[in-house]
Amino acid sequence: MREPLVSFVIPCYKLGHLLEECVRSILRQTYTNFEVLIMDDCSPDDTPQVAASFDDRRVKHIRHEANVGALRNYNEGIKCSKGQYVWLISADDYLRRPYILETYVKVMETNPRVGYVFCPGVGVRDGTETSLVDYSSYGDRDQIIDGRLFLEKLLERNLVLAPSAMVRKECYDTVSYFPLNVEWAGESIDFIWGGDWYLWCLFALEFDVAYCAEPMVCYREHDMAMTHITTMANVRNCFRADTAVRWMVKLLADRRGFRNVSRKCLKSVAAEYARHLTVKEYRSADSSVTIDEFETSLCRSTGSEQERDWVRSRTYTAMADHFYSRGAVSMARKFYAEAVSKDPRMAIAQLKNGLLSLGGIGTFCLDFLRLARGISGRTTASVRGGLD
Repeated sequence: MREPLVSFVIPCYKLGHLLEECVRSILRQTYTNFEVLIMDDCSPDDTPQVAASFDDRRVKHIRHEANVGALRNYNEGIKCSKGQYVWLISADDYLRRPYILETYVKVMETNPRVGYVFCPGVGVRDGTETSLVDYSSYGDRDQIIDGRLFLEKLLERNLVLAPSAMVRKECYDTVSYFPLNVEWAGESIDFIWGGDWYLWCLFALEFDVAYCAEPMVCYREHDMAMTHITTMANVRNCFRADTAVRWMVKLLADRRGFRNVSRKCLKSVAAEYARHLTVKEYRSADSSVTIDEFETSLCRSTGSEQERDWVRSRTYTAMADHFYSRGAVSMARKFYAEAVSKDPRMAIAQLKNGLLSLGGIGTFCLDFLRLARGISGRTTASVRGGLD
């Protein structure tokens, strides 16, 4: 029997009732040279029975004697895989099209510089497809993207729906597996939240990325989904992870001399701090931090006072924009002024603060400015084919 080209790794814990649909969607693929590793993390349900029900030599059931946790389970599955390409897909998700694997293999085999390929996904609730998972779309055409350009987009938000991505195993072997026992800014971080996003960033730093525009996977939305559980159980960890990913990528970019990526990381982390300072909504909980907590995280993340002031200025500007959009003009003026005090070269904050000091005519001009920038942004996105 020849070695499989592709390894599907299916982590499964308390998802035995959904496992069959996931595996069947893989076995229906038109491309057939693959293996399926069901990584059973000592699940207390009927996962072993479901795993044993598939009459196909390509399906293998690997059960841990004790629960090792999600990230270790992922890593064990990847290490056990024999394929050149690894597809990590949770037992509650499934492939929507029978030709997706054939499509992905063709892309990867003809583009050796590509580290991973992904596509948009369609949400599923109560067994019914709902709509496109909006954040998973990167436009309406197939394309190969320069890795570092894609990384700049990734730093704004995670574009890659985890069950939609097939990765060259070389990425895991030479760049990183899922990080365990992470500490940043003096705090422990569980990368069950943000771990996949961190890897997409690291892989894009070293490899190009392929995108297929057709939504060919289904992403199930339910109360046992990892995003629901993690945000509800420990939203503070989400804040730590969402900021740490950006700082950690910056550290690597600095080491590699990628100055543009490093500056993008700072801009992105400032925007993320502002979201939490003004209350960020997650799927199952809200996250908010104080100015003191922001300062602690910032000061522990960089020893450069110049970088700190740069981040403070952008963070305060974003906060001021938020407050102004909600009619809190006095709070907006306060934080525009704080932004200028941290970086006098912050011309946009100076302009907005100056306009607000003029009263009614100033707010009219500021509203016009915001409207004009919004129209310009939408026009640019249209010209670029919706990539922004």
